[in-house]
Amino acid sequence: MTRILDYNGRDANRTVTVASIAALKGADRQFTQVTAGSAEEAAAAEAAGIEMAVCMASSVPDVRRGSSRLFVTAAIDFGGAVTLDELLGTAFQALSDGADAVITARRLDTVRLLADEGVPVMGHLGFVPKRSTQFGGVRAVGRTAAEAAELWRQFQQLQDAGAFAVECELIPAKVMAEIDRRTSMATISLGSGPDANVMFLFSSDICGESPRTPRHARVYGNVAALQQQIADERVRALSAFRADVLSGSFPSEAEVSQIDEAELRGFLDTLGA
Repeated sequence: MTRILDYNGRDANRTVTVASIAALKGADRQFTQVTAGSAEEAAAAEAAGIEMAVCMASSVPDVRRGSSRLFVTAAIDFGGAVTLDELLGTAFQALSDGADAVITARRLDTVRLLADEGVPVMGHLGFVPKRSTQFGGVRAVGRTAAEAAELWRQFQQLQDAGAFAVECELIPAKVMAEIDRRTSMATISLGSGPDANVMFLFSSDICGESPRTPRHARVYGNVAALQQQIADERVRALSAFRADVLSGSFPSEAEVSQIDEAELRGFLDTLGA
């Protein structure tokens, strides 16, 4: 645990820092990252020893309520921020809310603007979901020599723009290994093989909540079954309540308040008067 001063100048303890993530380059160790969108998910990640979490910028306050120690990265591409000024404002708000870094898949000008303002910024390369139609669907990026070379060019541009780390999504493992050795940015693998500095999976995939498990993910739990059990139990309980009301068995004598008979007679006398 490392003591830092957060963006608001307040004392805080973090599992890792920008510096320790950057120091993973060439080191024989990795960090883990998951998604977290609520206080409960953040608390679970911290309890499990996960070092890093990524969330929507608007979810940072909730995530921080669940964990003061996780390294939290806020995604700023979503939620209505369009112009550079809006993106910068969203980034500053996320940092004020407790984020440690921001991630964006927007153009290099965005990364450069954020980095110039001293904001720790991550990029996103390889398969970018919101651009899936441009890739012809969900697929790995970098499976041909030409595409891998273009991908490497993008890594170089992102590095030059000032990103300290990059999420690498659905890049062939051998291509990822070669790029990781050549870039100074910390690499975060989401379906891009083991040769990266941070291994990343969605919490919903890990915990078995997703209706469809991506090829790159591994399921470790069955939260969906528990959620279905809770949903079924909720319906069962509500149905039983309604049935008891209709049959006249609810409420019972034990479930209502009583009044002393003498007090009741006094009340009735008052009504009669």
